[in-house]
Amino acid sequence: MEIDIFSHCAIDTICINDTNHIVPGGAACYCSLMAKTLKFDVTLHTKFGPDFPLADYLSKKKILIKNSLSEKFTTKFNLKILDSDRTLFLENECDAINYICLNSDSALISPIFNEISNNTFEKIKKDANFVFLDPQGFLRRKDSKNKINLQKIDLDLTGVSAIKISPDELECLTNQRDDAGMKVLQKKGIKNVILTNKQNISLLSNDKIYTIKLPNIELFDTTGVGDIFSATFCCTMIKEKDILWALSFAGGAAQAGLESRKIGLEKIPSKGETETNAYYFYNTIKFRQI
Repeated sequence: MEIDIFSHCAIDTICINDTNHIVPGGAACYCSLMAKTLKFDVTLHTKFGPDFPLADYLSKKKILIKNSLSEKFTTKFNLKILDSDRTLFLENECDAINYICLNSDSALISPIFNEISNNTFEKIKKDANFVFLDPQGFLRRKDSKNKINLQKIDLDLTGVSAIKISPDELECLTNQRDDAGMKVLQKKGIKNVILTNKQNISLLSNDKIYTIKLPNIELFDTTGVGDIFSATFCCTMIKEKDILWALSFAGGAAQAGLESRKIGLEKIPSKGETETNAYYFYNTIKFRQI
């Protein structure tokens, strides 16, 4: 199985309990490494600078990286974490991603800040049969102090197969929240809409909303958990073509990552940990018709 991933690598300064941890990451790394854990061949479309420390590591993991090296330094964030809430500050922005072509017919698009142009977005959607989108990077803007905030935009979502979105991101795209916002996205042509609201995860597919709930555990570093979820959902959907298994496996991967209480990329779970949790979630799925 194959997948193309579009996102920036990053270097994050993660502040937890007044302690700073400087770690490489970005959705590019979390998604690619999770997909490799699930035995997918990965082509990563990204940009990073000469300061990025994981280029050789990603290559050794047999992740194919296309036209990635920039003269600019790598995109950098400062993240202040309190439980499930994060405050982000942008410290550096690398070059945009140049679209070449897909190596597969499936694409995971997860920009983190301004690296995917509308033109590139349209080309990816045109060339892929399955498109998973985490739109966070399309919505992010920085203020005069480089703090990241979300901005309402009109994003063309035609050609998107599935989307993962937070309540605030949902409101930015639809001016609605909860069920009403999810239905707006579905009317725009997105068959599967995933709303992640802390522990509560909802999936609108056809005329039903399926829900799972992550365990109430003490949170540590939540960085990358959403990316782990996205990659697992995407890969499971591509391989199994079963929406409930995809939801269960994605929830299982997120839970395993959180329970590890590890920093950065070290929290990426094994396939076995993910699968064990997935069976639990599969048997606890609730649904309602809308």
